[in-house]
Amino acid sequence: MYGKPGQWLRDDSIRGGLRGGIAAALRKRTTERNYAMTTPAKADVDDATKDALTGLALGDVEVLEQALELREAWQERSGLDARAFSLVKIAALIAVDAPPASYLWQVSNALDAGATPNEILGVMRAIAPQVGGPRVVAAAPEIMVALGLSLPPGGDFD
Repeated sequence: MYGKPGQWLRDDSIRGGLRGGIAAALRKRTTERNYAMTTPAKADVDDATKDALTGLALGDVEVLEQALELREAWQERSGLDARAFSLVKIAALIAVDAPPASYLWQVSNALDAGATPNEILGVMRAIAPQVGGPRVVAAAPEIMVALGLSLPPGGDFD
């Protein structure tokens, strides 16, 4: 019915349709999406928001303290104790392939809340089937650094 693999692409009526409307629409959509992803938004940002973002970018202690207060409120609302909450947050960081600074912050919070390095490893093992081994492997060096461990020689940890 379909002939040889790829033969349908050699059919002028189909190929013409791809060259015509469908292909043009796909190119336009791709171009628009690429433009949106590479062009900064021209948002109207108020001074308070700009100052808060600047403080976060520079590691301003006052802004970070406000973030800690929010964290405590979120933890209270979750119904989890601080230790469990911190371990769940580490799992979420791994799942979203978070940046290295996030691990430093969250592993420190987990240890302060009474979690052990072995429990953090347990979280990694528990979520690997759901988030995928590569995410867990990518998180391992970040967690090692957050725990104050040296990275093994010969690894590609850039």
